[in-house]
Amino acid sequence: MIKKWFLGLSLGVSVSLLAACGGGDEATENTNEEPNTQEEAAAGAEEGAEQREMPEPDLSGVPDIVAEVNGQEVTKEEFETAYAGQFQQAAMQAQMSGQEVDQNQLKEQIAESLVGQELLIQEAGNRGYNVSEDEMDKRLTDLAAQNGLESKEQFLTALEEQGIPEEEVMSQLETQVKVNQLIAEEAGSVEPTEEELQALYEQAKAQQEQMGGEELPAFEELKPQLEEQIKMQKEGEATQALVAKLRENADVAVHI
Repeated sequence: MIKKWFLGLSLGVSVSLLAACGGGDEATENTNEEPNTQEEAAAGAEEGAEQREMPEPDLSGVPDIVAEVNGQEVTKEEFETAYAGQFQQAAMQAQMSGQEVDQNQLKEQIAESLVGQELLIQEAGNRGYNVSEDEMDKRLTDLAAQNGLESKEQFLTALEEQGIPEEEVMSQLETQVKVNQLIAEEAGSVEPTEEELQALYEQAKAQQEQMGGEELPAFEELKPQLEEQIKMQKEGEATQALVAKLRENADVAVHI
């Protein structure tokens, strides 16, 4: 589980934020759910997976070099790691909807996400951000807790046992923190206003009524989720705009 998290570490920043930006109505639909609904949906998908055969990812024909970004190569290994995680999510959603996964489209999306990720990493490096030891310690401690471990030492040991040396962990973690700093600088203040929160709540409430679902919890109860969603959307918009700007002047070649 930890290894699965770590291998998706760098991708998670750009992919999740770009997805949040493009979420629109889908993001609002997620707010409609009561706190346990997402967990229940995941459990239902897992139960369905036992009844129906899960599709397999098709990685045939993936070139050794998937893309080049300003001379930096995006390798087949990086692509396959990213694709595996995203395909699993897409396959579970496909099982729930009864539709097939469009793997060609998914491959294109993953390739573009990796290009965007590399552009962000390069820009973060160009801006010369510094990451303090305290920031690294805090991030490691948070990640340890998220993975059910008591200390950063246990976290690093667990990754080491799964074949990921501490040097690689620290290098990728530092990169992630720098990209986060870049996104924060570009996004500026992402604190939602009371009007934005109320508007999102009313929109979710109307959609819930239209679908004939259960009544939403009170505004104050959902407020933390609403705040997080709006923050992610604003960060996503800033990230998408920055990637588009960087790509205009970048030398990018995609081979998939």
